[in-house]
Parts: sequence; C-alpha cells; structure tokens
Amino acid sequence: MSNKKVSTQPYKGARDFYPEDKRVQEWLFTTWKQVVEQFGYEAYEAPILEPTDLYLMKGSEEIVQEQTYTFKDRGDRSVTIRTEMTPTVSRMIAGRRQEIAYPARWYSIPNLWRYERMQRGRLREFWQLNVDVFGIESLQAEIEMIQIMDALLQAFKAKRSTYVIKVNSRKLVNDLLSDLCGLNEEQTAQAIRTIDRKNKMSANEFEVVINEIVRDEQKTLTLIDALNVKSIADLPQNLAEHSSVIGLTSVLSQVEALGISNVEFDLSLMRGFDYYTDIVFEVFDSNPDNNRSMFGGGRYDGLVAQFGVDSIPTVGFGMGDVTFMNFLESHKLLPSINPSTEVMIILRDEKVSGKIHVIASRMREEGVKVAVDFSGKKVDKQFKSANKQGVKFAMFIGVEELESEQYVLKELTTGKEEKHSLDRIISIIKDRRIKK
Repeated sequence: MSNKKVSTQPYKGARDFYPEDKRVQEWLFTTWKQVVEQFGYEAYEAPILEPTDLYLMKGSEEIVQEQTYTFKDRGDRSVTIRTEMTPTVSRMIAGRRQEIAYPARWYSIPNLWRYERMQRGRLREFWQLNVDVFGIESLQAEIEMIQIMDALLQAFKAKRSTYVIKVNSRKLVNDLLSDLCGLNEEQTAQAIRTIDRKNKMSANEFEVVINEIVRDEQKTLTLIDALNVKSIADLPQNLAEHSSVIGLTSVLSQVEALGISNVEFDLSLMRGFDYYTDIVFEVFDSNPDNNRSMFGGGRYDGLVAQFGVDSIPTVGFGMGDVTFMNFLESHKLLPSINPSTEVMIILRDEKVSGKIHVIASRMREEGVKVAVDFSGKKVDKQFKSANKQGVKFAMFIGVEELESEQYVLKELTTGKEEKHSLDRIISIIKDRRIKK
C-alpha cells in the first residue's frame, strides 16, 4: 500500500459538486429541460465513450490527440471520452434513420470532457445542453432555434439588453472567399479559422495574417471591409443578392416580429467547426466583465450523411454550463436554493429515538421530506446544525411531546414557533411549500 498523501482536490479542470452546488446544478438543468420540452423536444442519452474514429471523421488527428481524452481499452480499441454531442447524435440518427419520425426534436445534457488550456468559462469537464432538430429544410428550423435560445435566457429572467444573438451564413462566407478572393478549398479553411479568431487579434495582426492567405492586398482590404459591416444593408451589392443573404434577412425580420429585438448580423461570425453548411448563430454576453460568446450553433445538413446514408437537414446548438453560470453570476440571476429536506426532527431526549421512525414515516407517506438528527448531540447543537444545513423547519420531540401528541414546530427563516398535532404540522409544511 502506498504511503503517498492523496490530495483532497478534484482532478485539474473538473469540479466537486457538494450538496449546495448540486442544488444549483439541478435547478439549472431542470429549467433547461422545462424550456426545451415546451418546444416539443425529447431527451436522449448515449455512452460517454465513443470510438475515436467518430471524431476523426470531422476533425484532424492533431486535434483528437491534443484536445481529447483518448486511450486504448483492454480490447486494444482506441476510444475517446466524448467532447461534444453532435457526432454522437448524428450517429444515432443515422443508425435508425428509417424508423425515426421527422421532424425529430431531440435534446440532451451530457457530461463532456476536453483536454485543453483552462480559462474563465472553460474547464476540462463540463455539462452541455444540446438541442437539435432533424428533418426541416426551411429556415423555420433556424427561427425555432433562435426562439429557444432566447426563451432559455428569458427563463432565467435575463433582460435582452444583457445579451445579443449574432447570426451569419457560412455559405455566404465560403462564396465570398472563393468568388471575391479566389481562394481554393484549403485557403478557405485557413481563412475561416483566422476569421474565427478575429476578435482575439489586433486589427493590424489580423490584416497581416489574412493577407498571407489571400496573397492580394486589395482583395484583403475588400474582405476586411466586408467583415466589418454592421448590417446586411451595408453589404456590397453583389453580396446583397446572394441567396444566403436573402435567407438571413428573412430570419432577422421574423424573429424581430416575435419580439426578439437583440439579434444582429455579423459576417465575421464563423462557429469554428467545419461541418456547418449555412446559417450559424451565437449568443454573446454584453457585460464588459464577461463580454464573450456563451453558446451557439447552426445548420449542419451533411453530418448524418458521413455515416454512408442519405443527408438529413439538421439545425442545432450547444450551451455549456460553465460559461452560462458565469453569465448568471455576473448579472446576479442566481437564486438562493434551499435543500430539499423540509423538516429536521430534533430529539429532546435519546429515550424517544426508537419511536421517531413511526412519526417520520407517517410524514414521508404524506409527501413531506424529513430527516432525523440521531447524532446524540445536545438540543442546541442539533438546532444549530439544522440551521447551518438551511432546512426550513425544525420539529422538536421529547417524552412530553410523544405523550401529548403535540409537537413544537419552528420555522427557521422567521423564528416562529408553534405547538401542533402531527396532521396540522404536515398541513403547515405543505401550505408553506405552495405559497413559496
């Protein structure tokens, strides 16, 4: 046996969820589920391990080796801990494509892992809400996605002034790079990766890097001018008539008619993944202290087809819990969440401990969440412990209470203390729950 001291800290980039943290996480996930289910989405799940080949389908071997947890299992098979859900859900759809009723609206909140440099809003272990609709070719799928993203933020009481939803078309950008700049497929991919990092570079640095790809100073300047336009109306005439621009204009006008007024066109919005085929969207926090992308997605019609089946039109997005929690914290939208235990039974006398189970069981049968302090500590210490745990009620029971069948109930938030029968106490606790 090793005598090496083991740290009490979690693995680097991961988090421990103590009960108070878990309550917040459950509240977050429950709210996410309630919103997406209102739009008709059904939950799904899949294994946390996938064959490494699944990620090599859409990404380079370098990314898989450097940014994933990849290893050989005991059968000498290369497996990867899932880094995102899009390849997995595409695999699942492809596997039962003829049995599934379309449009298929699916969501999940999986635990994901990525081996990358940690920073604010980004850890190695995280959870992510994934929302995807399969089988809708029209722009109504994009409009629905933007509605859901906005509804999620509204569910947490966020004001629309605190976030902005940016939209763009990868198809438009691809045509711009090939037609205007004359770039080939490899140069276009390089340019997209550079544009995706545009906001992390100075203007001069960006111009130098993009010019190395375009290799034509005039075309570089024309491209930069196009990327800096503030609205669709400012696009050059030859781009304004592009089919994707017409689609973007339609999306923007329809979501604005729905009251979502904080949606903006941004030609520099890329969404780094190569599988996006047209409209992409991303939600940004407008707080100067956390002014960054929170979550996003777009249309990826071709990914299911990579499994050797017919293409299925698909639109979806992913929302990570870490960045979203930063948003809620910075805008003071996190509530104080009480523990699920509603009442702590405090024993005035150890002699009654054997008879408490009957009372506690009766309360549980009525739907009340009850814990009993069998620690043997003095009453005042039991009370302090209940207070520290954040339990709403304390119920004191001793020999006298058992004989009279009248028990002292104290509401810890107000200090109000009353003596009642067990039935009345059950009724009071339920009534407070309803009023809450």
